[in-house]
This record gives sequence, structure tokens and C-alpha cells, in this order.
Amino acid sequence: MALDFTLVQLRYFQEVARRENMTEAAKQLNVTQSAISTAMAQLERTLGIDLFVRQKNRSVVLSPAGRRFLSEVSPFLESSDALGETAHGLASSLSGELSVGVFSPIAPTRLPLIHAEFEKRYPGVRVNYLEADLFDLQRLVIAGECDIVLTYTLGLTDRFDSFLIDVVQPHALVSLDHRLGGGGGQPEPIHLRELAEENYIQLDMPFSRQYYDELFRIAGVVPKVRHSFAGYETVRSFVAMGHGYSLLSQSVSPGTYVGLKAVDVPLLDDFPSIDLSVVWPKEVRLSRRARAFSELTREILGPAGQ
Repeated sequence: MALDFTLVQLRYFQEVARRENMTEAAKQLNVTQSAISTAMAQLERTLGIDLFVRQKNRSVVLSPAGRRFLSEVSPFLESSDALGETAHGLASSLSGELSVGVFSPIAPTRLPLIHAEFEKRYPGVRVNYLEADLFDLQRLVIAGECDIVLTYTLGLTDRFDSFLIDVVQPHALVSLDHRLGGGGGQPEPIHLRELAEENYIQLDMPFSRQYYDELFRIAGVVPKVRHSFAGYETVRSFVAMGHGYSLLSQSVSPGTYVGLKAVDVPLLDDFPSIDLSVVWPKEVRLSRRARAFSELTREILGPAGQ
């Protein structure tokens, strides 16, 4: 016997499951809370199961049956979107909207290149971007405020799937006239302990700081933290001015906002690398738009592109 539920009810269910709150889901979908509540009640009656466990603070959490149902609903809704595109003669091209979260240090130097090429190849897709730190990116994509995030996988939990873009090695950053800066040429690789007695300019962002702290632990070095900043370019500018060295993962052009150059120095230590990836919640199937963005990003930022 066919079950009498609608695509609208399934979309409402998916949004409530993401946000764990019917009021917030209603705001996101631009409908009334009563419409959400009624749709969920009807869907539960039709299925004969409780999809949610209602909390006293008006939030909801998925029941075990609800979690299983969500794992089936998400790919089904994605398939329905693809079917709609085919019906409108859009099977050979992509259209619609895509929301992408981006780790803020990556955005200024990498994102314009990706966007320019994506816009050229897929003019029918409108991409919106959100810049944030690693912690907030996870929160945003779980809440459904962006479809995917381009980020380092530091602190990533098992709630996510990922599409690998590149494997990134950490490096030291020093001023151009630093004794280890290469004198205008290519600097020689060093061990981190060679900088142990100098001031350290710390990048203090969620998960990033913990990663660099672990590198110091591995090297047996206690850093002499002189300044701590959440701004990536602030760290680079302080280093370029000669106020200390730093540890970073992303390599960018040597120029800084203060008009001086900073130099990437390779490290000889056996440090763990970082995966640069496109990430999304496990229960959500990657859309065709998101997959196209991921593949293009790897083409530009991955080893072959570099």
C-alpha cells in the first residue's frame, strides 16, 4: 500500500531535523510554525512512527526511527531535484543556488580564483559564500545555512563526509631579512627547534591553535608567545615587520598589508599534515552543484592545479 505523504512534508522534515527546532525551521522555510507542526504530525501519522522526541524547551531531536528515515529522505529529495532539472531540460547544465562556507584565511587568496572559473563554467548557478573559522563552519553546515564548506579538517567529527582537495604541510613563517629567510632566495628547510628562542606570533583560531600547539609538543619546544591574533593577515604582518616568527599551513604570496614580505620556511620535523577538503553533513547527499564546485576546487587547488 502506497503511503500518502508529500515532498513538501519531507522537505519540512529534513529542515526540522537539521535545526532541531520547529520555530527555526519555519523561519528558514518562510512558513508558519503551525504549518511545520501540522506537517510533521501528519507525516508521523502516515508513517506510523514517532520521528522526533519533543523537548520541554520546544526543541526536538530525532528518534532512532527518525534518524533512519532521514538517511533515506535526503538522497530521495536530491533525486527529486535532479528529476525536476531533467523535466525542465536542464540535465546537461546546472542551475539554482549553492551556499558555500569558506575558512577565512583561505578566502582572500583562493576563493576569487575558484569563483571566477566556476562562474564561467556554470553560469546558471548562483553561489553565495560565508567566511568563518573552523568551529563556526561546522555549525553553519550542520544548521543548513550553507550546503558545503571548504575548510581544513581540523577538529572534524564523524558527523561529516568530505571530498579531499589537497594535503597541506605546516611551515614556519619569518621576515624577509630573518637569518633563516634565504636572503631573497629559496630558504633552506629547518627544524622547529631552531626558532625556539625567538618570539612566536600565534594564530589563535579555533582548532588551528590546538594543531600548532601539538606541533610544538612533538618538537619538544615551548614557544615564547609574544602576540596572539585571530586574524591571519595580522599574524603575517607582524612577522613581516620582524616581531617574531609563526607557524602556518597555507602558503600565499609573500606580500603583506604593511608592504613588507614574509617568507615560508619548510620544516624538517615529522609533523602531521592537514587535509584541505570540501565538507558536508553525512546525512545529506552531495548535490550536483556542490559536486561540481568540489571537483573544480580540487582542479584549481589540488596538486595538479598547483
